[in-house]
Order: sequence, then C-alpha cells, then structure tokens
Amino acid sequence: MNISKAHPRFLSLSIRERLANAVKDGIMVPEGLIAHGRAEAFDYLLGEKTTFAASKATLAATALLLTAEYPVLSVNGNTAALVGREIIRLSHMLSAPIEVNLFHRTRQREHVIAQYLKRLGAREILGTREGAKMTIWGIASPRREADPRGIGRADTVLIPLEDGDRAEALERAGKRVIAIDLNPLSRTSQAATITLVDNVVRAVPGLIKAATRVRSLPRRKLVTIIENFDNEENLAITIQEMIGYLRGWATD
Repeated sequence: MNISKAHPRFLSLSIRERLANAVKDGIMVPEGLIAHGRAEAFDYLLGEKTTFAASKATLAATALLLTAEYPVLSVNGNTAALVGREIIRLSHMLSAPIEVNLFHRTRQREHVIAQYLKRLGAREILGTREGAKMTIWGIASPRREADPRGIGRADTVLIPLEDGDRAEALERAGKRVIAIDLNPLSRTSQAATITLVDNVVRAVPGLIKAATRVRSLPRRKLVTIIENFDNEENLAITIQEMIGYLRGWATD
C-alpha cells in the first residue's frame, strides 16, 4: 500500500502497514495486531507524544540499564517489527544480549524473528530452539521459557509490549524489570520496577538518546537518578497527564 506522506495519519498508517507485513512474514501473529490497536488507543490519550512522566521514566530506566551487572533486552514479534534496528543499537551500546520471548510461541517463529534481527545487524539472539530450556515459575503461557544465558542470568530485563504475568514473575524472581506499556493501569505497568508509558517507536529511540547523554556520568550519579524515581508516583502523574490532555479537548 502506497501511503501519502501528506496524509494526517501517515505515521500511524505506516506502522500498521509494517505490522501487517510482519504478520505475512511470520514475525507476528494476528493477535499482535489487536494488541497494537488497543495500545494505540492509549497513545491518543497521551497526545501521541512522549510526556514529562515518560521522559523521567526513560532517564531512570537508562540509569538502571547502565548500572546493571547483566541487562537483557527481551523481544517479541511486535517489538522486532517496530523497533528491531533500535533494539539492536541499544543492545550494542549496553553490551546487553537480546532474547526472543513469545506468548504465541513456535520454533518456526523463534527462528524467523532471530534471522530477521540478525539481518538487521544482531550478533546473537538468545531464547531460540533448545536455548530456552529454563522455566520462569508462575507463568502459565509459553513466556515461561527462558534462556539461562540471557533472562535466566539477568539482574535487569527490558520487556517492551509485555503481559502482566511475566512482569510479575520476573519481579518475584528478584529481577529489576523495565516495561514499555502505553496502558498505565495494566498489571505490567504496575508490577515493573520502572514503566515507560510511551509508544515503543518513541521509547526505544528515547533510551538510546538518554544512554548517549548520560553513560559517561559517574556511577553514583546514575544510582541517585534511580533512587529518586518512584514508579507508582510516576504512573499517577501519567494518568493526570492523560486527564489534562482530555480536558484540553473538552475545553476547546
């Protein structure tokens, strides 16, 4: 489909087209389109922009990733399709491995996503085939499968576009969880150590920019950024930002 750049919804339509093609290519499943549509509705409530609260969470998340002993970036089909290149760049900046983790999991999809990311420049993708031989307890779905070289070993895990079960289970396992979720009321957002309530197409580039800006800071300053961040408070601010945006529409 040839989408005109003059169309007022050009970016949104372009993203939908990429996702539809990702389904055809086997990277995504049709259910992923439903999940994207639900998230896009919340993005409207943010004015489709990165808010003050999201920027604050991005800085704290970056500090957490930079101070982690072993950070891991978890990727599903939607994430690979939307920000595959950016995830790879962030992985290289942090020296953090990428691990495939899927709700609708098949060996074929694992392979397709891993090969797709390698074509984009990833050196190694964990969590595929026999590599995902560890179980994260407390998860009923195939997301319980993890790679002992990746998420199994990680102290900090970035989980974009996630489900609440795994966010809660990773927290119970003693791991620090960074979520990217447009719904501040979701179990994922509530369970995470740090939640970026932002569109993943803005959030991951935001993490890259923040990492470029602060990675030379002394560790003690990064730790102070983390200590000064309160996820529950920041989610409350996000909800207020959404309400404020809607009030602006009502006033106009």
